[in-house]
Amino acid sequence: MQKILEYWLVVAVARVLGSMPRWLARRLAEGLAWVVFHSLGRLRRVGERNLSLALPNLPTNQQSRILRSVYRHLGWQLVEFCRMPRYTRENTQHWIRTEGLEHYLAAEALGRGVLVLTGHLGAWELSSFYHSLMGQPMGMVIRRLDNRRLDEFVNGIRCLHGNRVLHKDDFARGLLTAMHEGGAVGILMDTNITPPQGEFVEFFGITACTASGLARIALKTGAAVLPGFMLWEPAERKYVLHFGPQIHFSERGLSEADVLAATQKCNDVLESWIRRYPEQWLWIHRRWKTRPPGEASLY
Repeated sequence: MQKILEYWLVVAVARVLGSMPRWLARRLAEGLAWVVFHSLGRLRRVGERNLSLALPNLPTNQQSRILRSVYRHLGWQLVEFCRMPRYTRENTQHWIRTEGLEHYLAAEALGRGVLVLTGHLGAWELSSFYHSLMGQPMGMVIRRLDNRRLDEFVNGIRCLHGNRVLHKDDFARGLLTAMHEGGAVGILMDTNITPPQGEFVEFFGITACTASGLARIALKTGAAVLPGFMLWEPAERKYVLHFGPQIHFSERGLSEADVLAATQKCNDVLESWIRRYPEQWLWIHRRWKTRPPGEASLY
């Protein structure tokens, strides 16, 4: 009964927000974000802790401004997700554009598959959806939702224009298949993970257990790796799907040292993008939760 109620609540919210004018839905989401920011103290404290760890020289008032902005952008992304079934090439062209598409096309032309390094930065749900809307569907590595009906509903929206989902519990086989077929897969690589799926490398100067699957697949198959993020550009009042230059690893071996070096390079690229857009990253996630053996918790 709980899962049924949960499913219909989500569907109702999606239909209401999806039917509103976009500007009104965003205003409503901003109000909801303000309520959540002030009412859920635990998440806010996680965000404050993360900012103090990653950006220790940032004044307290700027930390608070960044956190409020994080909630606002999450509210906006909720609106975009609810409205995605209505989006077409024509009705998105005045508020979304792509930058650096030549990097993606060059990587695709190599014919060995493309791994898009991304994270919970900007409007990550909108990024792969818009890419598919523009004729470039791709795979996405995701975790199944516990509520299967809700999982099917959400994935049905994600895959409206040819995208496909690869579940984390069997993603290695799906990734290898996609790379051998010359396809593209986006991987969110900025969340806390536990061994043996993760390796300890630096992230904002702090040891962080990081998913190493992308590095292993890239080193094994020769797939091209490049960053991709859908970011809100305030000066333009537009979302911009950014593709960065291909990330080249210094070694193509499969030793643990090679995997660690490649994973570290991916983290360095992620960090550089987050530093450019700190108000759009998911600071309320306990990114440094898993610690090396014997090391005390940071939270």
